Amino acid sequence: MNLNHLSRLAIEVMLPISILVGAGAIWPVYFREISGKTLRIQLNRLVLNLFYPAILFSIAATTPITPELLSVPLLVGIGTLLAGAVLYLLLYRSPLGCGMHNGTRAALTVSGMFGNTFFVGVPVLVYFYGAEASRYAAFNDMLMTMPIMWSLGVWICTRLGPPESAGLHPPIWRLMMGIPPIWAFIAGALMQLSGFVFEPLIHAARLIGQATIPVTMFVLGLSIPWRNLKPRMAILGVAAVKIGLMPLLVAVAASLLYVHTTEPQQAAVIEAGMPTMMSALILSDRFHLDTEAAALMIGWTTVLYWFSLPAMAWLMH
Repeated sequence: MNLNHLSRLAIEVMLPISILVGAGAIWPVYFREISGKTLRIQLNRLVLNLFYPAILFSIAATTPITPELLSVPLLVGIGTLLAGAVLYLLLYRSPLGCGMHNGTRAALTVSGMFGNTFFVGVPVLVYFYGAEASRYAAFNDMLMTMPIMWSLGVWICTRLGPPESAGLHPPIWRLMMGIPPIWAFIAGALMQLSGFVFEPLIHAARLIGQATIPVTMFVLGLSIPWRNLKPRMAILGVAAVKIGLMPLLVAVAASLLYVHTTEPQQAAVIEAGMPTMMSALILSDRFHLDTEAAALMIGWTTVLYWFSLPAMAWLMH
């Protein structure tokens, strides 16, 4: 990858995302009739219940499931578990987490494990591998992020978090079945497997789903506590694990498991280096963790990602 490719990456991917995130950041300053928090909650509901399920359905309904495709969630899952083990040692068994509240430790652990692999991942993967590459992000989100986040992630929140979260043990199946994107993905996959492809429905879902990423990037700008983005050793340490060490772990796993790494394995490395997912705030809110720490992780990893992405692209290509 030369300077021309890096400049195209900046213009075609980083610029539009930066404009949307920036719009979300300054929106509450000029339009105060609705608070930033209320706007964020309502837009998140719109994405979770309409836009995101629609785009997942359209992708799943038109994507054949192959072993190569499944290598993406497999490799990112390995990286997620290894990163979680590293973060546990750093935050619970090293001086870095000394004196830190368990709610902060748990929030940082889940924030450092799970990345924004769909909403940031799709535009990045599409730039490198074309429009069909959105399937890597979709299958990774549904087959890796959702199951591990709502099982191991919830376990971390309730068992390693503050005492008040210890009594919260919601059944995993109830949590999973209450998430509309999962149902949409299953419906799309069943349609594809059955061979019955109703193109008008898929076209409608694809059209509706196009709003997913722009709205989510706007909400990302609303979610970041811009005025509190001061350097903190623990936050920066966990951010380094998320966007620096985790893709390296996935690259090593790919080289050990596959003789020749191809596009899906490279996509898995890119997915592993994504900034912290926005759902870290949802987990922190729901299980009484340190929401400020989760918000800072989203903010710092998003800012640092604009530096790590060109470096990763240059190293991989």
